[in-house]
Amino acid sequence: MMRDVAADERPRERLRRLGESSLSASELLAIILNTGIKGESVLTMSQRVLRDGGGLRGLHRLDFEELARMRGVGESKASRVKAALELGRRLVAESPEERLVVNGPDDIFQLLGTEMASLEQEHLRVVLLDTRHRVISVKTVYRGSVNQAQVRIGELFRDAVRANATAQILVHNHPSGDPAPSAADISLTADVVRCGELLDIAVLDHMVIGQGRWVSLKRLGLGFASDT
Repeated sequence: MMRDVAADERPRERLRRLGESSLSASELLAIILNTGIKGESVLTMSQRVLRDGGGLRGLHRLDFEELARMRGVGESKASRVKAALELGRRLVAESPEERLVVNGPDDIFQLLGTEMASLEQEHLRVVLLDTRHRVISVKTVYRGSVNQAQVRIGELFRDAVRANATAQILVHNHPSGDPAPSAADISLTADVVRCGELLDIAVLDHMVIGQGRWVSLKRLGLGFASDT
């Protein structure tokens, strides 16, 4: 339990003494959670929540109900965690010089690859970019089986229009671990690229994430018009 930890090694005391940048993610989360549960200190609980939630990015993408259902969390703790994560997101949004610049698929894989490769269901996301290809935000548009018949092309641009994004990248995962694009993936890409041209929102790529691997449909020329 936390009372068994030396007072000057507890997260709050370490923050006061050493500053917030010296604390691990689990220690910072422990301060937000405030209390543990029977048989589990708040620090051990925070480590479990981070692990089961897929890290900070994973926790950010969980909806409120999913987070609150995690053992020991509940609505009060979930509210504090969500509020803290949203403050962090807004700080990044207000600091464009610190945003990730996307120069190619490797940058997207670094941003999303580890987390999306571990998802048990298929997710389709859009990475919204500004004129300098800096990430504005990442939005999940579909969860579950993603196929061309159920995807409404307009929904893939809704967030880009709201954010005044000038470009976007589609990213989805294959839970099987094999990132090879299907015929439906290619057809969907072609439809989205054409719609982007009409809306003046460039679709720079469509990436498929597998287990430790990725495929760029743009690089393969699948669904994108030839540059020659």
